[in-house]
Amino acid sequence: MRHEVAIACWMTASAASACEAPVCIVDPDALALTRIITFDDTRATRGPGHPIKDLLVMQGAVFGERFAGQEVSGTGDHDQITGTALPPLTVLPGADGQNLSIVYFRGNNILNGYGIAGYPRRHAQGEGAISALFDEDQSALAFQIRGGEDGPARVAVLARDGTVIAELDLPPPGEYEYGFVRAGGVADIAGILITNRDPQGLAIDNVRFGKAPELG
Repeated sequence: MRHEVAIACWMTASAASACEAPVCIVDPDALALTRIITFDDTRATRGPGHPIKDLLVMQGAVFGERFAGQEVSGTGDHDQITGTALPPLTVLPGADGQNLSIVYFRGNNILNGYGIAGYPRRHAQGEGAISALFDEDQSALAFQIRGGEDGPARVAVLARDGTVIAELDLPPPGEYEYGFVRAGGVADIAGILITNRDPQGLAIDNVRFGKAPELG
């Protein structure tokens, strides 16, 4: 077991040392992440999903629409988030009908953001922004995109003081998992904000984070 943990720690360190930008998109299998949020223990329905009217508090992270200090507007049916997040980083829910829902999709519960057209309209499903605030600062994380149709998607990575560490355009999202690592393994990732302009919208699942324990 100690040998397996040592290999996992080395894989994460290697990914971090190879990152020449503030945050790099990496193979998620190269990251030794010890915690996962699947949303499978939350209430879900098919179709528009079970609406979340406030923040979604999970073990290790809280999910909402945006962060305090930011504003939401529309680009077509999709959320556009502008403004600077205020310190300390604080996650906020969306307006009534424009927040989140949990959808039962192909055997799993997934987290879906609702755009400005509002719940339960189909052209709003998946068009909304999704924010996540971690209980502890991270040096790496991963999540899975569900339902993407190769439209544009972007991830903003933020520190606890509201500073934007990096803004990353994802490769065309489909049913893929993406890994993210901080240059040098610095543990200062407090939150992420995911927006998209995918024609069908997108959702997320299997949010992974947490450093592997160091050997004594």
